[in-house]
Amino acid sequence: MKNHYEVLIGEGNAELDQRLSDELDKVNHAATIGTPAARELTVQILDKHGELAAGMSGWTWGVAAGIAMTWVREDVRKDGLGSQLLQDFEVEALTRGCTHVFTTSFTFQAPGFYERHGYQELFRWEGLPTPDAADIHFRKELVPLSK
Repeated sequence: MKNHYEVLIGEGNAELDQRLSDELDKVNHAATIGTPAARELTVQILDKHGELAAGMSGWTWGVAAGIAMTWVREDVRKDGLGSQLLQDFEVEALTRGCTHVFTTSFTFQAPGFYERHGYQELFRWEGLPTPDAADIHFRKELVPLSK
């Protein structure tokens, strides 16, 4: 690298994340003319006190949807909130024109949850993020909403 560049290495940087997202959005838009830009998709479930009991965040873009993060508060696990999050996410993805959903789960998280809801394993990376774990990638075909 030439001497007139400076390299900065650090922790989280919201400004950098936004700039990278904006720049990649430009590239993606140019490569997918006629396809609406990616949109974030979130689902929240609040308890009777207005506190977050469960949440899911991801995106939709063209015919694809992706789940980035899913979390259910420990004291309400097994109450069906994860299933509700997933159902609402998938319905909104269908409404936005998506035909499938992608997600990942480490073996110590919830791969069985996704499998029980019709997600099929595409592949797994053994030894991530620790030698005794794996990162499993899933896909589910969505069934169009009846009119």
